[in-house]
Amino acid sequence: MHKLIILTFSFSLLLIYKLNAQFKPLGLPFSKYYSSQDYVGGIQNWKITQSSEGLIYVANNFGLLEFDGTHWERYTLERGTKCRYVFINADGKIYVSGQGDFGYFIPNQNGIFEFISLANKLPASKRNFDETWRIYERNDEVIFCTFEDIFIFNQKDEFVKNIDPEYDPESFHMVNHEVYVNQLETGLSVMGEDSLQLINGGEFFKNKTITSILPIANDQLLICTYNEGIYISSSQGFTEWSQQNKSFLQKAAINQAIRLNNGNIAIGTQNEGVAILNAKGDIDLHLNKGKGIENRTVLSLFEDIQGNLWLGHNNGISMIELNLPFTHANEQIELPGTGYDALLKNDTLYYGTNNGLYYKDIQRTDSRLYLVENSIGQVYSISNIGGETIMGHHNGAYSIRNGKAHLIAPIAGTWTFLELKNFPEYVLQGNYKGLALFKKTSKGLRFVRKLKGFNESSRVMQQDQDGYIWMTHGYKGVYRINLDDDLHSVTFKYYGIESGLPSTLLINVWRVNNRLIFTTEHGVYQYDKKSDRFIEDDYFNSLLGDDSQIMSLSEDPIGNVFYASMTDIGVLEKQSNRTYEKHTDIFNRLNLLLNDDLQNLITLEANQVLFAAKEGFIHFNNQLQKSVNHNFSALINKIQLTTSNDSLILKGRYIKDQKIQFTQPKEEIPEISFKNNAIHFSFSAPFVEGQNNTQYQYWLENLEEGYSEWSNRMVKEYTNLKEGKYTFHVQAKNIYNQISNPATFTFIISPPWYRTKVAYTIYFGLSIALLFVIFYAFEFHYKKKTEVLTEEKEKEINRIDSELKSSEQEIERLKNEKLKAKIEIQNKELATSTMHLINKNGFISHVKTNLNAIIKRSKNQEVQHEINKIIHNIDKNIASDNDWEHFSIHFDQVHGDFIKRLKDNYPNLSPQEMKLSAYLRMNLSTKEIAHLLNISVRGVEIARYRLRKKLILERAENLQEFILKY
Repeated sequence: MHKLIILTFSFSLLLIYKLNAQFKPLGLPFSKYYSSQDYVGGIQNWKITQSSEGLIYVANNFGLLEFDGTHWERYTLERGTKCRYVFINADGKIYVSGQGDFGYFIPNQNGIFEFISLANKLPASKRNFDETWRIYERNDEVIFCTFEDIFIFNQKDEFVKNIDPEYDPESFHMVNHEVYVNQLETGLSVMGEDSLQLINGGEFFKNKTITSILPIANDQLLICTYNEGIYISSSQGFTEWSQQNKSFLQKAAINQAIRLNNGNIAIGTQNEGVAILNAKGDIDLHLNKGKGIENRTVLSLFEDIQGNLWLGHNNGISMIELNLPFTHANEQIELPGTGYDALLKNDTLYYGTNNGLYYKDIQRTDSRLYLVENSIGQVYSISNIGGETIMGHHNGAYSIRNGKAHLIAPIAGTWTFLELKNFPEYVLQGNYKGLALFKKTSKGLRFVRKLKGFNESSRVMQQDQDGYIWMTHGYKGVYRINLDDDLHSVTFKYYGIESGLPSTLLINVWRVNNRLIFTTEHGVYQYDKKSDRFIEDDYFNSLLGDDSQIMSLSEDPIGNVFYASMTDIGVLEKQSNRTYEKHTDIFNRLNLLLNDDLQNLITLEANQVLFAAKEGFIHFNNQLQKSVNHNFSALINKIQLTTSNDSLILKGRYIKDQKIQFTQPKEEIPEISFKNNAIHFSFSAPFVEGQNNTQYQYWLENLEEGYSEWSNRMVKEYTNLKEGKYTFHVQAKNIYNQISNPATFTFIISPPWYRTKVAYTIYFGLSIALLFVIFYAFEFHYKKKTEVLTEEKEKEINRIDSELKSSEQEIERLKNEKLKAKIEIQNKELATSTMHLINKNGFISHVKTNLNAIIKRSKNQEVQHEINKIIHNIDKNIASDNDWEHFSIHFDQVHGDFIKRLKDNYPNLSPQEMKLSAYLRMNLSTKEIAHLLNISVRGVEIARYRLRKKLILERAENLQEFILKY
């Protein structure tokens, strides 16, 4: 029995391994497309290569392109011709070829690339050539291949010889340090010392265009032709390779093929994009326009040091991240919408999105996706229940059969289904408004009833060993639900903050290692049955973090736990000792890609996971290589002085021992004048995966204490630097949190002229001279001391005199202020007197008016007579009022003898007109003047008119203004 268990277990492991080994990618690899507008160059890209520092170089129609992981830069050939090929030798020298020219780029003293043409060294008879398509290095030779001649130079860039083929070459290939030449007239030859020799059986390729030759095992060659397929060499000659794809390869038209580091063959085609073939010649991956790449024509291929595949298109450049264990299933494989849930059932994979349910056969590479009929709309879940495929949909619960969705129950908002342990023939459904019961029958799942007693939205549910159902609500808390024995209703208990939970928000329940854990807003918790409370799960908190906020979690069949939190995504890999090993860095590539509505992880099989994404799903194969320990370096691209017109110091490249390098030699430390003590650094890191997430930190030694915080800034400027020696350090951190090798640049700020050694020598001499001056100054000081004391006394006397004069001026000022105060008092008395007159005369006039009214109403003559006497006395009183004399005295005192001056200048003015003038001077109103003069308002107007006449005023002159200014 024991042996049977071991055999069964071993067979299960073998089966799992076999299934995983055969699991194919479910989507397309991540990629990045650079248009001609991005790299500011021509459309065609003929060759791609990489320097030892990680910089990408591309032979482009407009010249040589350089990519540092973030920015593109272009360098033109001497004649501005198209660049057809680029080759970098071990010394970092960049050879390029183009139309009618070839040579190399080398940095000048400022690190700026300059093109050196070697075509000028050819004999005059050989300079008139057209295209140079290839450059190879063999032993100590550099070989430039044109359609007319093959030119050979030595390592000193000296022309050695040329080989003139009998027929114009069609293509050139370097294999195992041998140069192969394809000629339509003869076939395939190999280059000897002075001529071409047809290889054994080489005539087979007569009239065939060879585009690539690759070495494979057992000294065999894989020879790709443009439109006649691929051949493999053998002792019997050449036979077809990948016969199953012959028609495809002929139609596609092969432009180039390369051997990838994993042994697969990448083929770039004219019409069908790029295909990846395995060692058997089967197509493992095919990318075409609209299906992973943006252009169907691939002119060139290159695999970089990080395992990314670069494609040079007829219009643009693509970078395919083949080295990642992720593929993206999205609209480019005809899967539209945001991913929510998925299910692998046998070989059929179902994708549930907000647009509907889709399915495909994963064992067929050419299998397309199909939409399940009647499934259009929001899909929430897809489950295998008793062998039946059940879909939870916004419109209800559906059974999936034969590519069609059949409605089981129109319960709006079907979230999920849970098979009941205590009632195995029944299934619990969670929906927008509570719970419903379904039953497994021979005809499939059938709706039974809606359960009473619980009306909360039930999206996440798990059942524990005791049969309780735990439902977690997104913002309300946790519910423990118990089904009644008759399965008609439920009872529940609510758990919130008072039950030990840190909050009621973002709580989810998951099954891990056959027990329930609860992820919360602040860490992982478990239910303690004895205390009926929630307590922290120390083990998982130690793995995931005490303050982790897990949004989705799933355990695969072999115990690996995949999770996505608010801060990171990762996997806890189950170890043989039942512990977990945590991996997170590789998942940083998924940041900002996952569904942020309802996050979900779906384990399809052991080590096979789907992440619900904003666009479709992302497949993760945990069996593929996850190492992200790529060796890369930060580069200082440009150093500039911001205070100088000629600001460029260095472009970041150096020549040492005839080799190009980015490390600053000790003997090339620049000295910068103090007036240019503001310096600007530009830097980058040639790491293209998640390039927008690469961060940098920098440090200027001798100014700062250490590195800055990490940031996305790729420039740093320092101003007002003091004299001294400085070293600028910069390092990068990629998306996988790997830190690069640092880059440094040392420079010296020279002191200003007044802090140089010469200046200090002058200062010393001046100091000695100053001592002598001070000695004689003291003697002179004592001689002058008496004179100074005398002068000080005179100054003191003058100060006292000055103070006396100031006192006299102060006394005069106080007198003037006293006079002004007196005038103010008189002015106030005058105003008071005037107002008194106005009030008194107004009152008397009012009384007089009333008396006149009584006379008119009274018929008694005696009364009328007496009243007339009173009115007469009033008039007499007003006429004999001596207030005017009192008023005129004060008025002249205030207004500078106005009445006197007016009477002297205009002697014909009557007393009444003099009064009118005075009242106008006081700026009184017409009504107030009428009261004072005891006349009507109309009388005042007439008086003003007569006064204007006597004052001889023009019509345009204002009487009031004249009086005020007089």
